[in-house]
Amino acid sequence: MIMGEATILIVEDEPAQREALAAHLAEEKYRIVQTGDGEEALKVLSSKTIDLIITDFQLPGMDGQDLLEKATALNPSIPVILITAYASIDRAVTAMKSGAYDYLTKPINIEELLVILERALEHKTLVSENIRLQRSLEIQFSFEGLIASSPEMQEALNMAGRVADTKATVLLRGESGTGKEVIARAIHYSSSRRNNPFIAFNVAALSSGLIESELFGHEKGAFTGANRLRIGRFEQAHGGTLFIDEIGDIPLELQTKLLRVLQENTFERLGGNESIEVEIRVIAATNKDLEAMITENRFREDLYYRLNVVTIEIPPLRKRKGDIPLLSKYFIEKAARENDKAVEELTKEAMDTLMKYDYPGNVRELENIIARAVILCRGDRISIQDLPPHMFEPKHSEPSMEIGGLEERVEVLEKKMIIAELRRCGGNQSQAARNLKITHRKLRYKIEKYGLSAG
Repeated sequence: MIMGEATILIVEDEPAQREALAAHLAEEKYRIVQTGDGEEALKVLSSKTIDLIITDFQLPGMDGQDLLEKATALNPSIPVILITAYASIDRAVTAMKSGAYDYLTKPINIEELLVILERALEHKTLVSENIRLQRSLEIQFSFEGLIASSPEMQEALNMAGRVADTKATVLLRGESGTGKEVIARAIHYSSSRRNNPFIAFNVAALSSGLIESELFGHEKGAFTGANRLRIGRFEQAHGGTLFIDEIGDIPLELQTKLLRVLQENTFERLGGNESIEVEIRVIAATNKDLEAMITENRFREDLYYRLNVVTIEIPPLRKRKGDIPLLSKYFIEKAARENDKAVEELTKEAMDTLMKYDYPGNVRELENIIARAVILCRGDRISIQDLPPHMFEPKHSEPSMEIGGLEERVEVLEKKMIIAELRRCGGNQSQAARNLKITHRKLRYKIEKYGLSAG
């Protein structure tokens, strides 16, 4: 908001003081509306767009406190500045606790008032922008914003919608790239917690110490390199939602500590003794067989049941191919906008190719395929020439593990794992390396060694 364009309502029963104040503010290019009592002020608020109110505390009939309460009920974001005599300062302070932005004592210092006005209008602009962004997030991450026409995905979204506005812990299960975090965000932004934080944390490929520090935070000096206090994800998510992705990768020794937070809503930072209370909702996700991990003593059964209050299965893209046309259209529009390209659609042959492919990397892989195709496309339609070569490779039978010695068999398995992970990650080598728990440099070496296609 440009300050000089703001409309200010002055409520003052003394005509001379009201006119003088209006004249000063008009010189600063503010638009001014005047009234002499609270009832008339409320009528103005109901019929005009007012950006800020300056009101005397002592008014005939309705006083400044009553006007403040009724005005903010009509418009919670409107700043109210009170003008008061010295004898009424205590009442003005009480009014500020009820939502007044600030107060000034008579006689008014115009320079001080102008500073307060500018600050109040800047604050109003920030609040309005935050509300706009919040509404944008709610739309972007609502269930209505998700693209799903297949019965399989509609069933998953229906379940997510039913549990969204409850306190239940939710476990999302599905392959990598199926959109588990997207659904977790939709659950959060469709709940009463939508105005509070949504904090996402991916456990995969992190050491036990780093996971503990990231989740619970640490005190200064808790370990070598801890040169300042760190607030963990649990504290960051207070009042909102903590999404823990790849929950099956949490080391056994940390599972007890996680269970305690879920049961008691309290924890201590690393190196600290103070018990910290949090009120959060946890949504966890995994692509692992937790039941098998329990049998192998790699996952605590009590933690499993604590997380598994409501389970939602997210189907892989190959089992909901009816969503591919809509998803492709959305990804084309997104990639075209980001890359300033005039690409609008796919040819029939390209769409047929997309429909026949099995997507080991799921929706994430489809998005990468479309983004690549938009970048390479020379016209306004994506053709099969714009699609990555691996989509056209015949489905060979699995390499035999019965041929060759130990080294040959290891290489066959290694090659197979790298190919599968690259496809799962849509060719993203950094992500594939993290999932395989090797360095990016080592993965590049293996790709060159085996003559593999990174895409």
